[in-house]
Amino acid sequence: MTSRIKQALPAMTVLGPVMALLAAIVFFSTQSDRFLSGQNFSLILQQVMVLGVIAIGQTLIILTAGIDLSCGMAMALGSVVTTKFAVDYGLPPSLAILCGMLVCVLIGFVNGALVTSIKLPPFIVTLGTMNIAFAVTQIYSQSQTVTGIPDAMTFFGNTFHLGGTVVTYGTVLMLALYVLTWLFLRETAPGRHLYAVGNNPEAARLTGIATGRVLLGVYMVAGLFYGIAALLSVARMGVGDPQGGQTDNLDSITAVVLGGTSLFGGRGSIIGTFVGVLIVGVFRNGLTLMGVPSVYQILVTGILVILAVATDQLTHKKG
Repeated sequence: MTSRIKQALPAMTVLGPVMALLAAIVFFSTQSDRFLSGQNFSLILQQVMVLGVIAIGQTLIILTAGIDLSCGMAMALGSVVTTKFAVDYGLPPSLAILCGMLVCVLIGFVNGALVTSIKLPPFIVTLGTMNIAFAVTQIYSQSQTVTGIPDAMTFFGNTFHLGGTVVTYGTVLMLALYVLTWLFLRETAPGRHLYAVGNNPEAARLTGIATGRVLLGVYMVAGLFYGIAALLSVARMGVGDPQGGQTDNLDSITAVVLGGTSLFGGRGSIIGTFVGVLIVGVFRNGLTLMGVPSVYQILVTGILVILAVATDQLTHKKG
């Protein structure tokens, strides 16, 4: 009976976000005739594909009861390194992309090493690396957008037709990453260890789980996802933007929490995160179609995350 209840919990935690998403879709469909078109939904997925990949890494970290404030700046630094290595140094696009991803993984390694070896709080560690990554990005790029990038770097910004709808390859990559992460968390021992560490690290250690290795690995894998997000950002924008990613840290946390993942760790699902990303995308798209200024969109997002965190807090206390 207990195992059945545990298996049902992920579905229950996703049910609320799905209902919220459906309610938002119904509301905005009554406000704009363009909202319920296939092309508009494709546009929403294009708009959230970078945030969606960042949110995967953020989910893995929050599941361990951590948090990552450096994700957006790591992504921005990765995009600048990728494009400058190709444009300024003439590296082949594949090698330049690899270098950008390695930079993001390195930031994840630094975060994980400081959290596991010195036992610093993740909030403080990632706040520090966020500022360091921002400064390095501005210094290295001289605050200038990198242009003239090779066509190979914009592949995931290219489109194909699916029925009568135009879809980007970047959207397909984002969806594939969610499926792979879902399988990892559900079907593999390391995925189950991640939940165990987030739920009770001391109990996990006593059962033989190397909690330090799990945490370090989580931060490095999250860094890899930020590197992939950097590539998608370059593909979508067609440039290396040193000003990018400045709100993605809070946006990714918003999406993860809206998706039902607990900030206390050990509870949540990657499918819920995807729903949370869609909620953020639907609200922004719908409000834009209604002609609502962007500042009010930020206001609505802030209200949503407070409500989600409050719900998580009450659920945690009752548990």
